[in-house]
Amino acid sequence: MPGVAGRTPAAGSAPVPGAASGERPGATGSGGDPVPGSAPEATGPADGPVPGPAPEATRPADGPAPGTAAAVVHTGLTLVVLSPNDPMTRGQLRRMAELARGEGHEVRWEEARGGATAPFHTVGGLAPLLRRAKRIVMGDPFSRYVQLLLTITRARDLVVVDDGTATMEFVAQLARGERLVRWHRRGGRRGPRDLVFGPVSASARRRLTPGSGRRVEVFSSMPINETPDGVHVTANDFSWTRARFGPPRLTKGADLVGTSLVETGVVDPDRYLDAVKGLTKTYGATRYFAHRRESTDKLHRLAVETGLEIVRPDLPLELIARRGPIGRTILSFPSTVVHTLPLALAGTEVRVAVFDIDPAWLTATASPRAQGFLSGVTGTARDVHRLSAVTTAI
Repeated sequence: MPGVAGRTPAAGSAPVPGAASGERPGATGSGGDPVPGSAPEATGPADGPVPGPAPEATRPADGPAPGTAAAVVHTGLTLVVLSPNDPMTRGQLRRMAELARGEGHEVRWEEARGGATAPFHTVGGLAPLLRRAKRIVMGDPFSRYVQLLLTITRARDLVVVDDGTATMEFVAQLARGERLVRWHRRGGRRGPRDLVFGPVSASARRRLTPGSGRRVEVFSSMPINETPDGVHVTANDFSWTRARFGPPRLTKGADLVGTSLVETGVVDPDRYLDAVKGLTKTYGATRYFAHRRESTDKLHRLAVETGLEIVRPDLPLELIARRGPIGRTILSFPSTVVHTLPLALAGTEVRVAVFDIDPAWLTATASPRAQGFLSGVTGTARDVHRLSAVTTAI
């Protein structure tokens, strides 16, 4: 859910949302996770998660009716939220929409998944806006919704804005000319929906490949090693976030950042619980910042068996941490936050520590690429401390 930093898109640009930070806590939203799944879709201005104070919403709480016209105000930037069904993600996106409005941006809320006819209303309503736009700023390029909308636009300036770890995979796949597939789904058989949607996905990949008169940019805090010819990469250093919020008040204890690796079928739930118990005991963690996709049953079990206070952030973790209070040590498994939190918290005394996923924790159905991808997320992180072992509670 991050946006473009250091510049405002020209009038007539229209972000086609895709998740962001998310993950993140957001994804990055929690503060993002390497398994975005069906990521929430929203993009916005600034260098970190969508910034600004929270003014009174300019639209009804449930957003505008699909297909209504959106007038561009103040910045010339229209933000489109393709609302998901998950209530936790919806809550975060509503808060982010308020913050974006506070920065003077038009926010258009689309109930894009609100029934069988919702996609037709959404696509039909957005088509005129997309055809007029000279620049498209999008979040999650793996989103089928975003890929579908990309087939409509005539924009020659495309910007992918995402601080999620999936960005690393997206750029690598684009460089290798591969079809766009989330890393945790690779290796499995293509289902009927994949085959039906194949032509749309292929068209989106071609649109995201630089060509004559077509510019493609990636704006992200993620390390990008494989860059396709012609793709411009701009680093997000979270300078706006640091200037806008904090510095935070620090607590004496440690905070633990959760992950949805169990929910996405990558990590065994019992192994994950043992790891959380060990980290809690070894480092004295007192709070557990839940990822927005973690199940209620799993979180209840964690609270009962570890004594941790479970916190469900209503904003991406980068903003939560920057506002404070936050622990002097932040513990995390491989995820987006091991890349974003050191940037957001630069200049503070907070230590970010990452604990690798043991191969023995992986489920039998996990993608063959899971261990390598998760190790890469940790190995490419800068300014973090790597934890090799903890006292487990087995």
